[in-house]
Amino acid sequence: MSRSRQPPLVTGISPNEGIPWTKVTIRGENLGTGPADLIGLTICGHNCLLTAEWMSASKIVCRVGQAKNDKGDIIVTTKSGGRGTSTVSFKLLRPEKIGILDQSAVWVDEMNYYDMRTDRNKGIPPLSLRPANPLGIEIEKGKFPQKDLETLFPGMSADFTSENFSAAWYLIENHSSASFEQLKMAITHLKRQANKKSEGSLAYVKGGLSTFFEAQDALSAIHQKLEADGTEKVEGSMTQKLENVLNRASNTADTLFQEVLGRKDKADSTRNALNVLQRFKFLFNLPLSIERNIQKGDYDVVINDYEKAKSLFGKTEVQVFKKYYAEVETRIEALRELLLEKLLETPSTLHDQKRYIRHLSDLHAPGDPAWQCIGAQHRWILQLMHGCREGCMRDLKGPLGLHGTSLDLDAELRASAPSHLGQMASLKRGSSFQPGRDDAWRCKTPHRVAFVEKLTKLVLSQLPNFWKLWISYVNGSLFSETAEKSGHSERSKNVRQRQNEFKRMIQEVMQCLAKLVRGALLPLGAAEGGGRQHGGWEGKAELPGQWLAHIIQTLRLTYDSLAALEIPSDLLQTIQDLVLDLRVRCVVVTLQHTAEDIKRLAEKEDWVVDSEGLTSLPCRFERCVLLSLQSLRGVLECKPGEASVFQHPKTQEEVCQLSINIMQGFLYCLEQLSTKPDADVDTAHLSVDVSSPDLFGSVHEDFGLTSEQRLLIVLSNCCYLERHTFLNIAEHFEKHNFQGIERITQVSMASLKDLDQRLFESYIELKADPIVGSLEPGIYAGYFDWRDCLPPTGVRNYLKEALVNIIAVHAEVFTVSRDLVPRVLSRVVEAVSEELSRLMQCVSSFSRNGALQARLEICTLRDTVAAHLTLESRSSFKQALEALPQLSSGADRKLLEELLSRVKNGMHLQLACFQAAPPAVKTQSLQAVLR
Repeated sequence: MSRSRQPPLVTGISPNEGIPWTKVTIRGENLGTGPADLIGLTICGHNCLLTAEWMSASKIVCRVGQAKNDKGDIIVTTKSGGRGTSTVSFKLLRPEKIGILDQSAVWVDEMNYYDMRTDRNKGIPPLSLRPANPLGIEIEKGKFPQKDLETLFPGMSADFTSENFSAAWYLIENHSSASFEQLKMAITHLKRQANKKSEGSLAYVKGGLSTFFEAQDALSAIHQKLEADGTEKVEGSMTQKLENVLNRASNTADTLFQEVLGRKDKADSTRNALNVLQRFKFLFNLPLSIERNIQKGDYDVVINDYEKAKSLFGKTEVQVFKKYYAEVETRIEALRELLLEKLLETPSTLHDQKRYIRHLSDLHAPGDPAWQCIGAQHRWILQLMHGCREGCMRDLKGPLGLHGTSLDLDAELRASAPSHLGQMASLKRGSSFQPGRDDAWRCKTPHRVAFVEKLTKLVLSQLPNFWKLWISYVNGSLFSETAEKSGHSERSKNVRQRQNEFKRMIQEVMQCLAKLVRGALLPLGAAEGGGRQHGGWEGKAELPGQWLAHIIQTLRLTYDSLAALEIPSDLLQTIQDLVLDLRVRCVVVTLQHTAEDIKRLAEKEDWVVDSEGLTSLPCRFERCVLLSLQSLRGVLECKPGEASVFQHPKTQEEVCQLSINIMQGFLYCLEQLSTKPDADVDTAHLSVDVSSPDLFGSVHEDFGLTSEQRLLIVLSNCCYLERHTFLNIAEHFEKHNFQGIERITQVSMASLKDLDQRLFESYIELKADPIVGSLEPGIYAGYFDWRDCLPPTGVRNYLKEALVNIIAVHAEVFTVSRDLVPRVLSRVVEAVSEELSRLMQCVSSFSRNGALQARLEICTLRDTVAAHLTLESRSSFKQALEALPQLSSGADRKLLEELLSRVKNGMHLQLACFQAAPPAVKTQSLQAVLR
């Protein structure tokens, strides 16, 4: 048979994908001449001719049926054109299975349900259906034996409709080989299904809107057809008859089943009552449940149950419910009291406090439990601080304090404090300053230091939690979200009102700390009035500066730890004031103890003279002062926020006077050494520095130190103090920011010069007076008469004796210090020349020989000590020569010169010491001669 038209050609389909029974519109060419011409239509291999509706030669409407293939062509077959082709394809989507409780706009056919418990298929009605694959991924069964799974999960089930459903069992049994990505896809599928259910009826109506329209059209067509068929009959329409028949059937059924239906209604009423009792079983069991949970400490469970009961029955009018709800309120009130009692108990951790406060806020406790907790914590901290002091006082007065080694606290402090003198014993002048690591003073902590350490540790252990509790109170983190939202405005008002009160609490704690420390460490005058109340340490000695410095460091660390909590600096100012007072006290005490140590330096004098005529005493003194200043370095240093120790004029004046006392104390020590009786000088340990010539060794070996020798040594030390030590100490004072350095230097130098002058005059008096006193008896020995004497042949013995005595003074001074030789000999020569001038002026007349003899002796003495002449001594020699008659002839002058030359040559060895730079060998020879 020949065809008159071209084969059909499908060029488009809308939509191009969908689930089975999706309505699609097919467009193309030569799709038939009419409905009768259309004899075949397949989509994805499924015959859709029954649902096809021919519209035109280019348009056909149909519904897609169940197909085996997921994607395929659209083939149209007509009588006129035969089997056609397609340039497009349709993708068939897998329909989502409808659950037993899911709404559907179309009829759901019954399907076989696989019962996992009986392992066989059952045909069940649609209402009992449940999804076979809730995760939407491929199911793989049979890899794990059922018995092993039952052993692994006892009492559980893999049936997701069971109350004992185990998700792990279900995954192992059905999806054991699923990858992590597949599990993520399963989660997405579950979320999508849940979202569909949450959309409700609106989504259901939207999805089945076309179905509703089609059903409406079908019902309207049936109604119209029935109306048309029944209008010609007398009895009325068919629908009217049907309605009458149904009404009669209903009445007959009611008559037959009246009694049965009555019993059913009664059973329903009973069942409803039982359901109500079962439904409100929660309220009836709640009082007992609350008691049990309180005993177990499950306060969160109690609060949740209470909130649920309050929301359900808080405003009920049913008497039974009111009665049981009143029982619940009674037990909740008891719980509030219990939680408040636990909240106010001390000690308590911050975690527990926050937990109790949060529970009380959830239970809507009256008042402000959080603020009550803050007040209780504040009182507890103050109680602990006072208890710490009382405990330390009991320990101090207990058996160990009264009868043990800690009885004499003064001796303990002295024994434990580091001794500057002990560290100085082996130091020599000129060596570098290296403080010794003497930690013996830490071996036994004084009670007051231990008390302060314990007190600060207590504050640091309690105050941070106290501060954090306040911060949590301010920012609302103490309260649950529900309580925070309900009471936000009221709580903000309470915080503003109580902010000043909390500041007062912090200040009270800081003031208590300061008063307790002041009472323990500072004198009553510096304890700001509360010393007696917080003291009790009055009978104890002053702590050494090292312990005060240790306490200052402890308080500084305490301040830093509290500042790290972001506590405002104005609340911590009390600690800063306390640290400043302790720093001032530490400086004062250290300087006082240094002055006392300086006074005892005389006991450490070993009289070892070095090459410069110095002993170790000036070095000891300087090192002692430097050690004291070194110990004050950290105290004098100003940490951030701290004021200078010397900011108050009174402190400056006190420190300046103490510094002067240290200087003058050492001068007093030197004066004591210079005036010490000979019998009190211990020479058993005396030696001479190996670096200096042993010019003084014979004195040490045979006779010990004389008062003149001690005066010389002290004078030499005084000279070194003036040139070096006092200036070095003033420089170190300045480096440590001491005030009044100029005054300290002036007063100290004035005292030093006064002591030096007095000691020098004492030595000159001891040495010059015997020489001066021996001149007149020596001149007139043997009834010598200037008017009747023999011609001169040389100087007489008195002058030789005077020269030898002066040489002995030179040797003694030179042995100690070369620098003192000019000063001492100049004064001795002045005294001798003055006495010689007086004696010459007292002579009434001279003979020629007497005048020549006198001129020879005066010139010999003058020329011998020429290197040590001063203006006064030159004037005295001039006056002595002017008192003599002038030489009348050249023979006399020549004789005088010869005699002078002879005397000098005869005593050149003895007179060599008076040269400006005497050779060392001659000095040693002179020392041998003097022996």
